[in-house]
Amino acid sequence: MVHGSHVTVVLPCLDEALPLPGVLAAMPEDYVALVVDNNSTDGTAEVARRCGARVVSESQPGYGAAVHAGIVAATTPLVAVIDGDGSLDPRDLPMLVEAVEAGADMAIGRRRPRPGVGWPWHARLGTAAVCWRLRRRHGLPVHDIAPMRVARRDALLALDVADRRSGYPLELLMKAAAANWKVVELDVPYGVRTGGKSKVSGSLRGSVTASYDFMRTIS
Repeated sequence: MVHGSHVTVVLPCLDEALPLPGVLAAMPEDYVALVVDNNSTDGTAEVARRCGARVVSESQPGYGAAVHAGIVAATTPLVAVIDGDGSLDPRDLPMLVEAVEAGADMAIGRRRPRPGVGWPWHARLGTAAVCWRLRRRHGLPVHDIAPMRVARRDALLALDVADRRSGYPLELLMKAAAANWKVVELDVPYGVRTGGKSKVSGSLRGSVTASYDFMRTIS
C-alpha cells in the first residue's frame, strides 16, 4: 500500500494567488503539495509558501513546461497533477491513488459539472473532439483530457512527453496508449474557479489556442 507521504501533488500555477489557499487547505493529509510558479505576477509563490507548500519556479511559459518541472522536482514514487484554480477538489485524489495502487498505470479524472455549474461550449466541444479521436485512433477509453491524474513518477518521465504547452496532457495520453498503459478514468466533480480567470476555457481565444495545440499533437 502506498501511503500519502509517497504522493506529490503538482500544481502548475499562473496567477493563482486567490484560489490557491483553499486548494492547499483541502489537500489530503500527508500528501506533498508542490506548486510550480509559471511566471506569476500576483504573488502566487509567496502565498503557496505561506500555506506550507513546496515551491519551484519554471520560467518557460506553458502548462506542459510547468507540469514537467514539477514531475522532475518531485521525489516521491507517485505523482498527481491538479490545477490550482479550485475547480477540482484535491480530496478526490485518494481514489485515483487507490486505482494506481490496484494496478492501473495511470488514473485520470473525468469532469462532471456540479449542479448549476456551466462549462463553456467551446471548451466542451474541443474536449469532446479530441477524446473521440483518442478513442478511435488510439483505442484509449477516455472522455476527458486528464485534468486530474495520478501515475508513477519514473514511468511518467520514461514516456518522455515533449509538449510544453497545452498539448501536454494529450501527448501524455497518446504515449500512454502507445506504451499499452492501463488507464482508468473515474468521475470527479467539477466546480467553478474560486478565483482568477481560466487561461483556457475562460475565453474563446484560450480554447482555440488549446484546441490548436491538441489537434497539432494528435494529427
